[in-house]
Order: sequence, then structure tokens, then C-alpha cells
Amino acid sequence: MTRGRGFNWSELMLVGLHQLRLRPEEFWNLTPAELLIMAGAVRPTSQILTRSGLDELCALFPDI
Repeated sequence: MTRGRGFNWSELMLVGLHQLRLRPEEFWNLTPAELLIMAGAVRPTSQILTRSGLDELCALFPDI
């Protein structure tokens, strides 16, 4: 969805306004990252938080 160093705005507008059916106000209030995620161009890479992972976080950052 990018061409060179910038964004291909006509393609992003087509995706946002036509395919995602966003209103113009909704489209322009999104960050480019949010729009790319909504369009499916970016996939999450993080793993699911497991119970043991939660326990580790709780040990690192206990409530005071």
C-alpha cells in the first residue's frame, strides 16, 4: 500500500471508504497504522498471553 517512501493515498482511500465503508470523518481520524491493520495489511506478531506469562508480569510489576 505504499509507493516509494510515501503512502498511496488513493489506494488507502479506496480501501477505507469503499471496502471498509468508513465515513470520511472516520477515515481521516485514523492513523495510517490503524488503517493498515483494519485493511489486513499488518498482522499481529505477538503471542497469546498465557497464565505463566501473566504470572511473570505480575511478579515484575506488582500492584502497590
